[in-house]
Amino acid sequence: MTLSLITETEREQLLANGRDRAVDQAVDPLPVVRLFTPDAHATWLLASLDPADEDTVYGLCDVGIGMPALGTVKLSELESIVGPHKCPVMRDLYFRATRTLSEYTRLAHLNGSIMD
Repeated sequence: MTLSLITETEREQLLANGRDRAVDQAVDPLPVVRLFTPDAHATWLLASLDPADEDTVYGLCDVGIGMPALGTVKLSELESIVGPHKCPVMRDLYFRATRTLSEYTRLAHLNGSIMD
């Protein structure tokens, strides 16, 4: 697995959350990493990484159409995305989660997009 979108430290935390999630679906962690497209209004708040394949991440996905939703996506697919001006998906270097994933989701549904 490539680590261009996440750091090794983030990967380890995502995997720990993924192991917890595999045992108990009710886990509500803080998101670990925020990915975004600088030229397409898409954002992903990632909370866990599937330990079975180490490519499938779970979190809040907002592709910029006003319908943010919890779901899974492959890191390998995110790495292949480019926006309309050919900008790739990037990691927010300054993101620090201030609320749980469920709270980000609740606010995103109210606002039609991920806030923060």
